[in-house]
Amino acid sequence: MELNMGHKSGFVNITGNPNVGKSTLMNALVGERISIITSKAQTTRHRILGIVNGADFQIVYSDTPGVLKPNYKLQNAMLNFSKSALADADVLIYVTDIFDSPTKNADFVEQVKQNAAPIILVINKIDLTTQEKLIELVEKWETLLPKAEIFPISAQERFGIDNLLKRILQLLPESPPYFDKEQLTDKPARFFVTEIIREKILLNYDREIPYSVEVEVEQFIEKENIININAIIYVERNSQKGIIIGHGGKMLKKVGKEARIDIEAFFEKKVFIELYVKVEKDWRNRESKLKSFGYE
Repeated sequence: MELNMGHKSGFVNITGNPNVGKSTLMNALVGERISIITSKAQTTRHRILGIVNGADFQIVYSDTPGVLKPNYKLQNAMLNFSKSALADADVLIYVTDIFDSPTKNADFVEQVKQNAAPIILVINKIDLTTQEKLIELVEKWETLLPKAEIFPISAQERFGIDNLLKRILQLLPESPPYFDKEQLTDKPARFFVTEIIREKILLNYDREIPYSVEVEVEQFIEKENIININAIIYVERNSQKGIIIGHGGKMLKKVGKEARIDIEAFFEKKVFIELYVKVEKDWRNRESKLKSFGYE
């Protein structure tokens, strides 16, 4: 591919603790709804790329699961996605917020500190604090990550996003693009269907249920005017299957309807969706199942 000198391209990897707004920031920077966003921890399970193209640049953003201490093999896989973001970053964005303790997951922060890439520390949700508290927080982070550039922002309100984007562009290395200039993400269409369905489950069910669920698209047939989708919702126990389906199938229908509306908006096409629920005992601790669900 022939390119003018001066073209910039690089991987801008977003990492940090759960619930600090990484996915909201990713979507604000990409300008598309790439990562699912809920108020629940562990919303992002995979490493998801969002690609932004300009005439003389390509930014490959990477959203990663929140850093946590693993309790089962699924969380081990999620932590490995987070750690992989440290290995190949051209620019590393560590996201915290005004509620997040700077000493939480100190060992991971130490790995961020040792990283050779330029580090941007984003303090999110500043619309929910005072100037005095923010200054105090900035001083703490300056001690912990002395080489990081600090950007206080509100991803939800899009405050500070433009300045952050300008700095990212300045820090990108000169390079030809890594992906086709028309490409928005590295994930296939089916992936976004599973993420939207999983988001609706996170929003509609309490306690352990959303974390025991995985979604797999069994059929995705795209025609000129409609997309036909069959998806399986996997749970770990029979009791969870009953909760997901709900009395008379009411809850499953609700999830299907909400997911269909968002999937139609995402693909800008009419969608017909059928959901099924299956029990896959202890899938979060079974390596063969984790592999089949894409947790390499």
